[in-house]
Amino acid sequence: MRAVVIGGGIVGLTSGLALRRKGIDVVVYEVAPEIRAAGAGLGLWANALAVFDELGIGDRVRAIGKPAEMYFHDKAGRLLETPEFGVEDHRFLLVHRAKLTDLLADAVGRDNIRLATGFAAYDEHADHVTVRLTDGSEDTADVLVGADGAYSAVRAQLVPGKPAEEHPGHHAWRAVLPDPGLDLTGNRVILGGDRCRGGYVRTHDGGVYWLVNQFGTPEPTGTRKEQALARAAHLDDGEHGGILAQLIHATPEELILHNQIMLVPPLPHWTSGRVVLAGDAAHAMSPHITAGATLGVEDAALLGRLLAPGADVPAALAAYEADRIPRYARVAELSAAVEHSPTPQEFARHYAAFSHWMLTSSAQNPVSA
Repeated sequence: MRAVVIGGGIVGLTSGLALRRKGIDVVVYEVAPEIRAAGAGLGLWANALAVFDELGIGDRVRAIGKPAEMYFHDKAGRLLETPEFGVEDHRFLLVHRAKLTDLLADAVGRDNIRLATGFAAYDEHADHVTVRLTDGSEDTADVLVGADGAYSAVRAQLVPGKPAEEHPGHHAWRAVLPDPGLDLTGNRVILGGDRCRGGYVRTHDGGVYWLVNQFGTPEPTGTRKEQALARAAHLDDGEHGGILAQLIHATPEELILHNQIMLVPPLPHWTSGRVVLAGDAAHAMSPHITAGATLGVEDAALLGRLLAPGADVPAALAAYEADRIPRYARVAELSAAVEHSPTPQEFARHYAAFSHWMLTSSAQNPVSA
């Protein structure tokens, strides 16, 4: 069996690795001239780490990460306790996106990745799919995996009329500061006023990852640093905005990333007979639940469990869709409960409820060895 994967990000590369470990011939096409990752820090929850363990790279992933916990504080510095949930519902691994994608590319095998080659269209047949590429070439496969992100070109053909759309008024600012110049004794995530959230987490190599975001924000003005500082002011009762503001001040403007948050609306289907969507191509969601990558890694694992040489591809993809769509309907419900929480305490409780559900429900779909 042969698989073509479109997209050389975390989910595309994990899909390629999961399929290769099942004995499937895989090629990953990436439109960029190199494997690279937009963004900064990335949280991986226990269910993603379990997938990487099954794929034989768990120790290598942990070696580039730092264990962290997702507890929230209010702007006065008080811990927002969630006693009905355990410590395991708050723990994750913080990694740098670029380091993780490099690790995954090595695991897939660089010879199995074609760079600077984008997806143009596909022609689906009863027993194969022909993939047309932007350089004018074609490839033939038993299955096509669209893991090409929120703006997926594969999705545009498979599910026309469902482009990524703005999450109105939701913006995020973030950066990795290699040398913070501060003695940080812990990590901190803060829920503040004016629907702002932010904080900082130390990285495994001595740096710090900081983030601020806001729901219902007016159109941002000024430099990225000024925009981030304006939100940080809602996250501390102190006169100068606290440590988070100091980290933002210390960050060079060119290191600060700003994004209007984009979502993929619910799709009526994720598959056809020989084409399937995974990760953000199928379900790009708000990062306020910090689980998009973890859930996308689960998609890749399930594809690896269902597909194998000699498998009935249409039946396998139908089983994948039957599993994934209901799961993500529940993700959307839990995510909305977090977003629309009326108080910081409710935000913290709904967030812990989501992570508990995600971690306990994922056990229903273990990756086969």
